[in-house]
Amino acid sequence: MNDFNTSTTIKNLFSCTAENFTETALEIFNFQYQHNKIYNTYCNILKINPNTITCLNKIPFLPIQFFKSREITTTEFAPAIIFKSSGTTGSVNSKHFVKNLSLYEESFLKSFRQFYGDEKKFCIIGLLPSYLERKGSSLIYMVEDLIKKSEHTSSGFYLYDHAMLKNVLSENEKNSQPTLLIGVTYALLDFAEQNNMQLKHTIIMETGGMKGRREELTRKEVHEILKKNLGVLSIHSEYGMTELLSQAYSKGDGIFDCPQWMKILIRNEDDPFDITTAENCEGKFCNGAVNIIDLANIYSCSFIATDDTGILYQNGCFEITGRLENSDIRGCGLMIM
Repeated sequence: MNDFNTSTTIKNLFSCTAENFTETALEIFNFQYQHNKIYNTYCNILKINPNTITCLNKIPFLPIQFFKSREITTTEFAPAIIFKSSGTTGSVNSKHFVKNLSLYEESFLKSFRQFYGDEKKFCIIGLLPSYLERKGSSLIYMVEDLIKKSEHTSSGFYLYDHAMLKNVLSENEKNSQPTLLIGVTYALLDFAEQNNMQLKHTIIMETGGMKGRREELTRKEVHEILKKNLGVLSIHSEYGMTELLSQAYSKGDGIFDCPQWMKILIRNEDDPFDITTAENCEGKFCNGAVNIIDLANIYSCSFIATDDTGILYQNGCFEITGRLENSDIRGCGLMIM
């Protein structure tokens, strides 16, 4: 089998339900075990018998660090695009080899529409200078496509032109035009601190990241500054990464929700094989390191152990609380077990 041509098709992948999510995930696990050399090697080192994997928390999750050092591909193909993570000078960045761009486009469009409706009702503005200044950003690809599909004359990237951005937001407010301003955290803070506004028809969405430009603040501190200076009641957030083809969204308070083809699990920071699903949380929530199932990652790896820490609630929503210490050491240690 050289392609994903089992009973689950890409077409119905994005319409999977809570009832058939596990079945779909297990089918993809077996496909990737057979056709992803790195994942297969990882599972074999762990002495995993794929026939014994019958539930989500028993699936092996690949440490995210391997996107930095290996080509994580399921089946052999010439990539349509290679997405690359941002990083500091001298750092090794992650690479995501994407076989099918239409798969990524379908993922982010369906997810956006699930949480926000038709993109054509918005003027969509990107304030993502650090991402625009490099090549290979999956975030830029997504926002650029949403900007184009919005078809609004003022949609676009505004880089460092804060005066023009303020004028556009003011005009949209005057016309009661729904607007989405999506920006990297430090750029939104720079704009907000220089321009006090009262935005009633604008969604402010931060994507995280100071990128070494400013003093690190907690998400709550960032949101309080943005709410106060821009006159909005809540700050929305997008949670995505180079290694994923799907995104989760928060409409306030840093509480994220996933599209139905994406799921968060929590692993014990001291035992990476002790994994908890939302349904199995003792009490109303559990916390630890974040594992992600992204079924859209059919041709890379759908099961990723991230470096993030978080809180998972019984309803499947989650928060991101920080990062693991010495995460590279932890991840690489798993591979040589």
